[in-house]
Amino acid sequence: MREPSAVPRLLPAAACLLLSAALALSPAQESRAERLGNNLRCPICTGVPITESTNDISREMLRDVRGQVAAGRSDREIYAYFAARYGNFVLLDPPKEGSNLLLWGAPLAALAAGGAVLWGFLHRRRPVGEAAVMPVTEDPFDPYLAEVQRHTGQERARPSGTRDGGQA
Repeated sequence: MREPSAVPRLLPAAACLLLSAALALSPAQESRAERLGNNLRCPICTGVPITESTNDISREMLRDVRGQVAAGRSDREIYAYFAARYGNFVLLDPPKEGSNLLLWGAPLAALAAGGAVLWGFLHRRRPVGEAAVMPVTEDPFDPYLAEVQRHTGQERARPSGTRDGGQA
């Protein structure tokens, strides 16, 4: 009987060791991969970046990010890869271009429109002093005013400085 060789059993371990050595990142690359992972949303979790998620898809995505950082791809290329694979939903900070400009610009346009309406409303109102003193107008066509004046005994032209019909 032949004794099994130790070489076939060591091949998978050596392959894993070589693969991990190939993906060994420098501290700068590791921090860049972490930053990129913080901007990618887990496709299963709601609003959780792949660096904080514990499911298998997120771990695989983070492995892909590390592999692409090790390959020397730019941030834009890495985001484009994941957006093509999972859709723009996967980007926690979608790009400010194309149809996304509407999503970024709509709140600013609404804020500007609200400010314009408020400015117009505030400048259309009369000043406080003018609203407090209302000019008395003699309107011959106001029957209600004439009726009130007749019932209260007020005269139309009262001497200044006198009260109750001319008594000082």
